[in-house]
Amino acid sequence: MTQTPPADALTVLVAPSLDDFARLAEAAFAALPEGFRQLTGDVLFRVEDFATEEVLESLGIEDAFELTGLYQGVDLGRRTVFDPTPQASMVFLYRRPILDEWAERGDLPLGELISHVLVHAIGHHFGLSDDDIHRLEDEAD
Repeated sequence: MTQTPPADALTVLVAPSLDDFARLAEAAFAALPEGFRQLTGDVLFRVEDFATEEVLESLGIEDAFELTGLYQGVDLGRRTVFDPTPQASMVFLYRRPILDEWAERGDLPLGELISHVLVHAIGHHFGLSDDDIHRLEDEAD
């Protein structure tokens, strides 16, 4: 006779929906220092399952799981008062690649990984390069 384990012994993992993920991203943004959030300004945040084919192609990325987040817009360092009003700056978080990285790593709470991707994308909004961001991360550790 087979025994069924008690309900509390079963762990059912369900991937967060796009809406759940957006709530996690909002909480991650709200947890950032106030000055950092204020400097971010009117950036729009979007959560999508994956980047579009056009975005992946423009970045030379063949595997959609390689892109966890993206900043689109004119960074603050290149804006001038003489430019026409720029298109809204946007930060995209890509749910499926982030979940994939989270599952592979297994050493970081999902909210922390989302925060990491979010801060990285916002760093590009400030005009920082990937190398600049990685150097700052290394110095913070």
